[in-house]
Amino acid sequence: MNDPVIAGAAYCLAHVPDLVAWGSKPRREIALDAGFEPRLRAQLRTFAEAVAYPPNQTFIGNSSPEVLGDIDRPWYETRQLDASSSGPFGEIVGQDLFYAGLAKANVLEPPLVELSDAAGDDLQAMLDAHPTFSTLCGDWSSAPERRLRSELAGGDVIGLFTDSEMRGVVRPDRRAEGRDDANLDAITLLEALCSKTSGALAVARLLQQTGLAAKQVDYLISCGEEAAGDRYQRGGGGMAKAIGELTGCVNASGMDVKNFCAAPASALVAAAALVKSGVYQRVIVVGGGSLAKLGMKSQAFLSQGIPVLDDCLGAMAFLVTANDGVSPVLRLGPGAVGRARIGASTSDEAIYRQLILEPLASLGLTMNDVDRYAPELHNPEIMEHAGSGDVAHKNYRMIAATAVRAGLIKKTDMAGFTNRVGMTGFAPTQGHIPSGVPYIGHAVAAMARGELSRVMFLCKASLFLNRMTELYDGVSFLLESQEK
Repeated sequence: MNDPVIAGAAYCLAHVPDLVAWGSKPRREIALDAGFEPRLRAQLRTFAEAVAYPPNQTFIGNSSPEVLGDIDRPWYETRQLDASSSGPFGEIVGQDLFYAGLAKANVLEPPLVELSDAAGDDLQAMLDAHPTFSTLCGDWSSAPERRLRSELAGGDVIGLFTDSEMRGVVRPDRRAEGRDDANLDAITLLEALCSKTSGALAVARLLQQTGLAAKQVDYLISCGEEAAGDRYQRGGGGMAKAIGELTGCVNASGMDVKNFCAAPASALVAAAALVKSGVYQRVIVVGGGSLAKLGMKSQAFLSQGIPVLDDCLGAMAFLVTANDGVSPVLRLGPGAVGRARIGASTSDEAIYRQLILEPLASLGLTMNDVDRYAPELHNPEIMEHAGSGDVAHKNYRMIAATAVRAGLIKKTDMAGFTNRVGMTGFAPTQGHIPSGVPYIGHAVAAMARGELSRVMFLCKASLFLNRMTELYDGVSFLLESQEK
């Protein structure tokens, strides 16, 4: 096969409890109810608790979805004594280290992010000692804490705190061209900076894991959901090159792909096509985390007296290269990539047929030839407490129903089929982050062990959220071991 391969995958989490209040939902609730914020803070997790949380351990590869499914819930009461903040696929970083990364991500003067000089030395030492964050390019700015607190009192600046101790501030763009532009206020720029910083962490980790030098990267594609841009071009893009700049990919160019939750799959297919065509040799697909989605389900957690579980920014990065004879192949070719056509409208049956049956048929395969299916893999403990149900399980029921309609299994075999091809969800509720591709690292490892041969990734997108259409979108692709 001469199709491209996925030669590496990295997944990172930034545990940022003091930023949860700046998520879209908590921020709106705090504006309505001054008592909401202290209740929220009372139920935030410590870094140790976030590290030990079984879904987080699964996300970075220290555990597997199969092991996670065998752990009794509630998972937030589980204490994995051997839990580590670093795993084979990535790492979990703490808040202060992430703040230092935010400061490095700033490129403007006057700076958008400025740290307190009282905290600067400690944060610098923490950054220098970290094997991944220490590789980020750029410098940061610091100022006396008294001046920063005075500025914070002005109202248009966001304070960065760990508990009650100030670490720095985030400012709006105060230059003439940024003045009075709601798209360049402090919270919107903090959202973009969080995506850039977390995405850079994932890229830096990916480079370390694969041994690829940053200067060898040809192209980056960002699949994040942030809307970085000014009043004239909201969500204009440029995040891929911004992340490349921060990670030292000086020979690369890049672009952003927007497709809601299907963006990671769309970006991986685009990367594979660019590599197969010979345009580029080494392409990185990166998705940074979503600040807006922190604390999105926090009301439910507070009402039920459980910890706030959506307190981590997720990030991921993948390396797509020409076939190296070892890594799993991303199958291309006529009809091999599933697409939800406009004519499918909102029909689940039509969409799943176009995402599963048609691409498999183009490759001479049926659903029974696939070992695992990876749809949206939201952590069910987060979604169920918020009343949304087990998203992954719902998707597997639709996948099994598709097999029944195709005459491949009997209706009575649906549960057994689901158990064979499915898995427990484990990804944080970060929009595009849970959409199928968190399983790539696990799939690559399982294929290397000879345990899996084929995995199909299915990503759906809620296009109707843009208020321009009522349609869904969907993208699927098949990842196949070299032996096949």
